[in-house]
Amino acid sequence: MDSSSWLVLAVFVIGLVALIGFFVTKTAGFGRFATSAFLLILVLIVSGLLFAAGKLDGAVLANIFFAIVGFAGGLFTQRDAAAPNP
Repeated sequence: MDSSSWLVLAVFVIGLVALIGFFVTKTAGFGRFATSAFLLILVLIVSGLLFAAGKLDGAVLANIFFAIVGFAGGLFTQRDAAAPNP
């Protein structure tokens, strides 16, 4: 096995550990937060695997990471329930 195969395997194992950790620490049920966090983890794993396999350019991976950070930032910020929507 060459180094790129080891890299893809390492990214897969780290992603698998992240998914197992997600399901171990998750409370019962799939709400908005759990579903969004699960999808973010999946997108991160798939894009990491594609980049490690050489199928994805670094600039595209950076854009995916920025999109994940932006989506997660919007997901984790609290909105005041009493404030009216504009």
